[in-house]
Amino acid sequence: MRRKTVAHRQQPRPFDFAQDDARPSCYFASSVVIELNLKPRRTPRFAKVGMPDKPQTPDQKLQHEFNRWAADGEGEKMERHHLDITEKTIRLMNLRPGERVLDLGCGSGWATRLLARLVGEGPEGFGQVVGVDVSDEMVRQARAASKDFDNILYVWGSAQQIPWEENFFDKVLSVESFYYYPDQDRALMELFRVMAPRGRLFILINLYRDNQYSLQWVDKLKVPVHVRSEAEYVDLLKKHAFENVEARRIPDDTPTPDGYKTKSFNSLEDLRAFKRMGALLLMATKPDLRTPAPGYTIY
Repeated sequence: MRRKTVAHRQQPRPFDFAQDDARPSCYFASSVVIELNLKPRRTPRFAKVGMPDKPQTPDQKLQHEFNRWAADGEGEKMERHHLDITEKTIRLMNLRPGERVLDLGCGSGWATRLLARLVGEGPEGFGQVVGVDVSDEMVRQARAASKDFDNILYVWGSAQQIPWEENFFDKVLSVESFYYYPDQDRALMELFRVMAPRGRLFILINLYRDNQYSLQWVDKLKVPVHVRSEAEYVDLLKKHAFENVEARRIPDDTPTPDGYKTKSFNSLEDLRAFKRMGALLLMATKPDLRTPAPGYTIY
C-alpha cells in the first residue's frame, strides 16, 4: 500500500507562481537539489547602450515561445486538436489506481487531468500525476484549471533536467512536445532516470518524416524542431537502453468541416490526409533496474 504522498522520502515542494516575483529557480526532490536555468526574462528599466542582450539558451527560447502560446490561448486549442489521439493513447497505457504518472510537456494540463482521473485512490494506494512544462505561464494556467484535483502537481522545468527523483514514475506520457526538445538524447536519459524499473513510456507526436503532410507546418514554427522518421525514433529509444520498443500510428478520427480554415496545411484535403495517416506513438519499457542517484547537484 503506497502512502498518500508524492515522493517516498520527502514530498517535493510545489512551485508557487502566484506572484511574478516569487518564481523559485530551485526545487528539492529527495536528497538532490535541482537548480533550473529557466529564469523569466524581465525588461530592464533602462536600456544599456552598446550592451547586446545575452543570447537565450534553447530552453529559454522554448519558454519564451510557449509563454506566448499561453497568452494566445493555445493551450485550449491543443486540447481540441489532440484530444482524440491522446484519449486513444491513454487507453493503451493501461493505467491503474495508485500509479505515479509523469506528463512531460504538460502545457495547460488538459491531458494531466485526464490521467489524474484514472489513477486516483484505489487498492494500490493514491495515484499521483506530475505535469512538467518549460513554460511558466502554461504551468500557471494548468494549476488554475486543476484546483479540484488532489493528486496533481505541476512543476516548471525542462526535459533536459527533469526536476524529480530517480526511479519514481510507473508511466510517462508526452503529447506533442518531444520534437521540440533541443537535446533529445539528454531528454531520454532524464526520462530513463526518473522512471521506475519496468516503467512504461508513451511518446505521441504529430511531426515525423513518414507523414509528409506534417512537414507543411515546420516552416511556420518559430523555434527549431527535430524531424525524424519512425525508424530513427525506434533506434534512438533502443540506443538509450529502452526495451520492448514499439511504434504505431494513431489516426485522428475527428471530422474536418468543409468550411474549416487551416493555416498549417496547404489545403483541407492535406489536413484530412494528415489526420488519416495519424500521429506516431512510440512505446517503450525501462529495464528492471534502478538508476542510482547522482549524488551531486544537477544544474
